[in-house]
This record gives sequence, structure tokens and C-alpha cells, in this order.
Amino acid sequence: MKSRSATSGQVQIAFERRAERAELLAAESSSAAVPLRFAAGLYRVQGAVAAKLEASGALTGSLAKDAECLLPHLRQVVRYTIDAGPESLAVQAKARLEDDDATAQSRLLVYWNNEIASGEDYLSRSLLRPYVEVLASLRISPDRLHRPGCCPFCGGPAWISARRSDSTMDGARRILGCALCGGEWQANRGRCPCCSEENPEKLPSFHQEAQPSVRIEACDTCHRFVKSIDQTVDARSIPEVDDLLSVGMDLWAAEAGYTRLEPGLAGI
Repeated sequence: MKSRSATSGQVQIAFERRAERAELLAAESSSAAVPLRFAAGLYRVQGAVAAKLEASGALTGSLAKDAECLLPHLRQVVRYTIDAGPESLAVQAKARLEDDDATAQSRLLVYWNNEIASGEDYLSRSLLRPYVEVLASLRISPDRLHRPGCCPFCGGPAWISARRSDSTMDGARRILGCALCGGEWQANRGRCPCCSEENPEKLPSFHQEAQPSVRIEACDTCHRFVKSIDQTVDARSIPEVDDLLSVGMDLWAAEAGYTRLEPGLAGI
């Protein structure tokens, strides 16, 4: 396990980098400015929560045990969502703010234990992210069941894909990004991360000329997709943040009959 001194502040710094990227893109894109500014604020609140959790030194990786330490800090995320989030999400957050500790813990455990379908509880995912990212930085394994195709550290769902150059490989590596701990893992370029389909004829990809670095990687077997950001085009990109620039492609994919593995920051 890493010592606290070796990791102190690093998680908050990672959240701040994402916030800065979101603000930069918001200034450059009027069409995506609103979700990007919301994302920037959310990252900063999550970073502040992460710093407090890291400083507590009391985390075990068991959500049931850690909830007493965790819950008081999460109200910051809920309040921010009420003040700055889209209307539908703000309504959910307002209801959550009224929960007593037992109810709040129960809601988080339902998500934690995979008792609901992936993508159905954006707010719980946002609340738990600073907690799980701190666990990852401290190398404290969370007590979650891992499903195939999910994050090897925390079992979280893949919500974004990236393509990166690798001098040791023929072509770019395919990297999946976790929506829960922020971690990454390498994945087979020719396999669906949801159902493991490998027939290339059933794994179409789609792109738009206006956004050549973005593509939809779909599967005609399970009808799921993941959005992929090509970092060989812009190495400065942060896939989960830059994802917000191409929400229109998510809407197109949904109209074409595909469902995203896990919604991005825009909730789509």
C-alpha cells in the first residue's frame, strides 16, 4: 500500500486538471459550454471531497464500514448539483439531500452492489467517485463484485475509450476509462467490451467529418456502444472531459438503436 505522504493531494490535483480542461473547452465551444462548466464545478467539488477523505486516513474499502466517514462530505456534491445541475438532475439531488443517513447509505449500497442496471444512477456514481478514486490512489481494494468488461480495480463501468499511439504495437492502443475510479485499462481493439463479440462484421464504427478524432464503437450483437477519443490527434485531451464536445454523436447513436455502455458526464 502507498503511504499517505506519497499520494497526498494527488487525487485533488487530478480533479483540478479535469476542471481546467473543461473550462478551457467551454471557452472554445459555445454549444457545449453549459455541460462543460457544470463538469468543471463538479470536478472541483469532488476534488475537495477527495482531499478530506484522504486526510481522514480511515478508509477500508468497505462502503458499509466507510459510510460514516463518507456521508457528511457527500452533501457538498449534492448541494452543488442542486445549484448548478440540469433541472432533472437537480430535482433528484434535492430529494437526496433530505435523506437521513440510513437512507443515503442504502441508496449508495444499491449502486455499489450492482443491484441496478448500469447508467441508471448518475448521482450515486458522482457521489462515490471521489471515494473510489482515493481508494485507488491508496491501493485499497474496494469490496465490489467485478463484472466482465469492467474496471479491473473497482469493477466500475467503462464510460469512455481512448486511442493512443504505441511504438511497440501496430497501430494505436485501445484504452477504456472507468466512470467510478477514473482508472484506465487496455482492451482488445477488436472486441466488444460489453458482450465480448469479436466478429468484425458485427462491430461497426461511425464518425463525422466535423469531429474526426471522435468515433462511435458499436456492437450489433448487444446493441451497446462506447465513444472513442483519438489522442493521437490531440495528446492534451482528457477523454472523459472532451467527450462533452460530441454529445450529438451520442444522440445519433441512440436514434440508430445503440445504448451507451455508461453515460458520460452529460448523463447521455
